[in-house]
Amino acid sequence: MYQKQIEQLVVLQAVDEEIMVLEAEVREAPLELSSLEAKVGQLRERQTQVQERLDILKGQQKRLEGEIEDDGHKIKKSKNKLMAVGNSKEYHAMMREMDSMEKLNRLREEERIAVMEEFERQNAAMQEVMTEIESLMEGYDAKKATLDERIGKAQGRLDALGKRRAKAGKVVPPPILGRYEFIRSRIDHPVIVSVTDGVCGGCHIKIPPQSFNELQKGKQILGCPNCQRIIYWVEHTPKIEDVK
Repeated sequence: MYQKQIEQLVVLQAVDEEIMVLEAEVREAPLELSSLEAKVGQLRERQTQVQERLDILKGQQKRLEGEIEDDGHKIKKSKNKLMAVGNSKEYHAMMREMDSMEKLNRLREEERIAVMEEFERQNAAMQEVMTEIESLMEGYDAKKATLDERIGKAQGRLDALGKRRAKAGKVVPPPILGRYEFIRSRIDHPVIVSVTDGVCGGCHIKIPPQSFNELQKGKQILGCPNCQRIIYWVEHTPKIEDVK
């Protein structure tokens, strides 16, 4: 009976260790997607900013083209009127006006070119952002499919381990099982360790000779006087089947 109880406690511990790993995976797996989602969100925000800039530039370009065209018509009309001017005073006044309009038009043309160049830069930035978003989304979709599969398998394994744990727990007397659960809640794994040459495999401190003698008899479940872990003699190491 002692050997069977030790065997099931070791099985129970192996099950619990695997459950902890799987629960951590199920809990942390979505965080892998969160990182990608954050990056995509930042890129979407940048995309919006670039689009707003492009819209402003389009408006500026349209306004400048309209003003340049209007002034071109005005200059053309002024040139036609210039031919009908009757005195030099009016002629010089119209020439100054035409020079002023032509100078303003040249400045507008320079501004229009600068706007067009900036538009091209922003458009290139937009293409870059869109390409990056597309690449991230491809990775996101692939990772999500993989993670969904991983989580599904992990959850299925957790269900199986839950049944295995319940089965192992039925073999162990309630007081010992309660003791195992209590120790497990208080210290890090492992909770059940072997004793070799009188030394506890958990805290690596030699146990009292009397306790070691009792342990070797293999008649009752004992604990390490120092770390309180459940102990068994290495010669009584249970031969357990793989946890399935």
